[in-house]
Amino acid sequence: MRGWLQPHRIILVLIGLGLVWLCVTQMRWDWLPKYAPMMAEGLWRTIWLLVLSSVFGMALAIPLGLAQAAGPWYLARPAQVFCTVIRGTPLLLQIWLLYYGLGSLFPQYPWIRESDLWPILRQAWPYALLALTLSFAGYEGEVMRGAFRSVPRGQLEAARAMGMPRHLILWRIWLPQALRAVLPTLGGETVLQMKATPLVATITVVEIYAVASRVRQDTFIVYEPLLLLALAYLALAGLIVLAFRWFENLGPVRHRPN
Repeated sequence: MRGWLQPHRIILVLIGLGLVWLCVTQMRWDWLPKYAPMMAEGLWRTIWLLVLSSVFGMALAIPLGLAQAAGPWYLARPAQVFCTVIRGTPLLLQIWLLYYGLGSLFPQYPWIRESDLWPILRQAWPYALLALTLSFAGYEGEVMRGAFRSVPRGQLEAARAMGMPRHLILWRIWLPQALRAVLPTLGGETVLQMKATPLVATITVVEIYAVASRVRQDTFIVYEPLLLLALAYLALAGLIVLAFRWFENLGPVRHRPN
């Protein structure tokens, strides 16, 4: 309780309450009931794009980092080129190349148009998800490369000396320590991934940012939807930070001696 009674925190709380009062009394919110369902749908689309692209991207980043850290040259070089290209080009350009490239190429093949996948491939969200996944994998592949190299070699050599197979060394020793070392960086990268999701609105994916733009175009109200958008992103970022801090605090269970 004493921590909250510090002068600077009291001032910040008063400023926050003043901003809330200003937003409630001086701004227009009559448009909100009409667009609330659309905003909820856009928020849900933002969340699942973030979750799926982060999970799939991390699943791709682990072999990319492992190939660069300890793989043969014919695996390390392509992984290095992939990470360099992804990190060296804007995400918006990658989204456009996939959507306007593959998206315009697939309709030219009748066997694709007549397949069961065509109802999915004709939509914009698969290309958005693919672009976000590849972008996350490119950045996290470099992070995992450093994480794999940071694991002490003595532990790996000791496991080999005990006759442990390579796949067990990877799953029981190398990968867990690398993931634990990379958790703080991974949390920040996930927040950045969330901030990159508005770019998919440029290819007609209706996520939360696209809904705010729609409200502005229909009602000519600018600040109110943007404030709600900022609040939604702040809430998501806070949840991501809390989740990764919880994972960081998880450690091996230590049994007390009897």
